[in-house]
Amino acid sequence: MLNLDTHVLVAILNDGLTPREVELVLKSELAISGVVLWELAKLIQLGRLDLNLDSAQFRQCLRQVCTVPITLEIARASTRLDFTSDPADEIIAATSIVERIPLLTRDRRILKSRLVPLAK
Repeated sequence: MLNLDTHVLVAILNDGLTPREVELVLKSELAISGVVLWELAKLIQLGRLDLNLDSAQFRQCLRQVCTVPITLEIARASTRLDFTSDPADEIIAATSIVERIPLLTRDRRILKSRLVPLAK
C-alpha cells in the first residue's frame, strides 16, 4: 500500500505522474490521509487548483483509494516529526508513520525525513 501526498493525487488526476510514480501506483493499493480531502477543497477555494470534487472522474478515483482518518495517535505523531511544514503535510507524514504505509511525495522537506517511511 502507498500513502499519497496531495500533490501526487492531483498528478494522478491530471495524468502528471513521472514514469517511476506510475510504476509505483500501478503495483500498489492506494491510501490518502483524510486531511488530503480538506487540502483539495482548500486549494480549490483559494483558486490554486481547478478540480471538480463532484466529477465522475474524481468520485471514481476516491473509490480506488482508502481514506485513513486522523486519529489521536496520528495527531500526536504529527508533533514529533524531524521536520516542520504546514499542518496538512505533517498529518500526511504522520499517517505514514503510524499506519506504516510508505508515502509517495515530491515534498523536499518530507523526503529528507528519517522518520517517515517513503515509497522507493
